[in-house]
Amino acid sequence: MKDFKFLFILAIGMLIHVACSNDLNKIAEKIHDKIVSIDTHTDTPFNFLDENYDVGKWNDFEKSRSRVDFPRMKAGRLGGVFMAVFINQGIRTDSANIVAKARTLELFNALHSKVRLYPDQAEIATNADDIYRIKKAGKNAVYIGVENGYPIGRDLNNIKEFYDLDARYITLCHTKNNDICDSSTDKKGPEYNGLSSFGEEVVKEMNRLGMMIDVSHISDSSFFDILKLSTVPVFASHSSARAICDNLRNFSDEMLYALKENGGVIQICILSDYVKTPLPYPERDSAFMILREKYNNFDNISDSLRIMGYQEWEETNQKYPKVLATVSDAVDHIDHVVKTIGIDYVGIGTDFDGGGGLSDCKDASELKNITIELLKRGYTKEEIEKIWGSNFLRVFKKVEKGKSI
Repeated sequence: MKDFKFLFILAIGMLIHVACSNDLNKIAEKIHDKIVSIDTHTDTPFNFLDENYDVGKWNDFEKSRSRVDFPRMKAGRLGGVFMAVFINQGIRTDSANIVAKARTLELFNALHSKVRLYPDQAEIATNADDIYRIKKAGKNAVYIGVENGYPIGRDLNNIKEFYDLDARYITLCHTKNNDICDSSTDKKGPEYNGLSSFGEEVVKEMNRLGMMIDVSHISDSSFFDILKLSTVPVFASHSSARAICDNLRNFSDEMLYALKENGGVIQICILSDYVKTPLPYPERDSAFMILREKYNNFDNISDSLRIMGYQEWEETNQKYPKVLATVSDAVDHIDHVVKTIGIDYVGIGTDFDGGGGLSDCKDASELKNITIELLKRGYTKEEIEKIWGSNFLRVFKKVEKGKSI
């Protein structure tokens, strides 16, 4: 009899849990239907170089290992996305700069071509207000960013060329120093202790064009140099809080306070290593080190070799599965930013298709799970609207307004 009572109570508890979960899901969907939601950083254009990849259909994650396509954006109630034209940092010579720029233009072309194939599902967006019009039309807004200023070389005219190809932000560097600034993760250490003299000209030119400066990946000193120089707010397209996860890619509280003073916004990244410090896993680390050496750290290799390398990368991921952080862990970062500098300075930039993904938010179709967690923690519809888009759009609009061309 006692066993029956226990099972009955357990069953009732499970039913209540399911009912509550369904209610939160419905509330989350209603909120997303009324607001505009933007993911400010994905590396999806790499997939466009694969002629077999179809961004207009649902690509099952377990089979494709991709995380963003238009149907999954719809399912996750994601209204807009910044797709990054990403270039790995290579050697800094005139000839290498030419190659990097050519690769950049190839990715721009692939991105535009793929979006044009689906005029009923998506549209390239170029200003902050476009997303409202595109959402009203029942489509996804696709914005473009450039991740890594490497393809600028030392020619400021390239910034205008990328702007004319619809790029609306540039992440000034990636994992290594370049001609613009120091990176947060270059093993050689700082080269300029912040911005280079050329980097100062890059900041001024981006301000002039009304192009957003993305301060993710850059060193702390580079960040503070930019804040002194920029005449408009800046933003971090995919960074998290160092107080929660002690990684140099993340923002210290000092940086958060400075960002607030600047009027900018930090878009919380959901790449697991930046969300929660990973446990030691030497077998996995060794396997990936071998892969990086085999494929030259994915620098200066052919597309066919790159695709082969990515496939082997995913096979290694499955052989040595990482214990991923959770949505709850990611929202801890949002909580920290809100408690430290306020609700008006935080957003979301997943880094999907560039390493981003959580155990319970593996692709764009599951982005509602972040909203559900925010609801569980007592965030209001108005606060969720700020986190999912309006904070970032405020910065976007100020940058547009500040241009002088």
